[in-house]
Amino acid sequence: MVNKLYDMVANLYKWTEHWAHTSYGPWALFGLAFAESSFFPIPPDVLLIALAIINPENSLWYATICTAGSILGGMFGYFIGIKGGRPVLERFVSAEKIKLVHNYFEKYEAWAITIAGFTPIPYKIFTISAGVFYINFKIFVLASILGRAGRFFIVGTLIMFFGAQIKELIKNYFDIISIVFVVLLILGFYAMKFIRIKKNEPEILLKSEE
Repeated sequence: MVNKLYDMVANLYKWTEHWAHTSYGPWALFGLAFAESSFFPIPPDVLLIALAIINPENSLWYATICTAGSILGGMFGYFIGIKGGRPVLERFVSAEKIKLVHNYFEKYEAWAITIAGFTPIPYKIFTISAGVFYINFKIFVLASILGRAGRFFIVGTLIMFFGAQIKELIKNYFDIISIVFVVLLILGFYAMKFIRIKKNEPEILLKSEE
């Protein structure tokens, strides 16, 4: 069973990469990025990397295509959540993961979308969950742009400057880069919260004195 699953995923990866060698590569990248944000299991980075290595000078253009497809796909996932509600989410995601995602939203608010968009965490779970939990749509879109664009443009920029030799480095260490980014993001989130509290302290003291 495990071997069959592994073979299926490996075949999907090969099928995804083969589009880089066709004239439909950019269209396939857009379609894959769209689908991955709502239901497809293979991340668009696979095709983005392959296309960018073939044409490094177009790396940032491919990153743009990938970002646009992913954001629109995320919107589609959001509306799946809005229309289908929790029963749709429960059909594809375990109760434990739903609870975990809900906790992320409650703790980090829109930053949860950015974190999911940038890291290997399945972005589609968060796009559908955002609709289920009625996250503000404009905030959802802005957070998605920050996370997805950050992810894809880092990949595109690295390949534009370093070419094919950076491929293995991205595959092996991108998760670590993602974790560092998320840690910095969370620290920034708490720093902003701390600054906001400090700014409000004088007003609170004045009100208490009155």
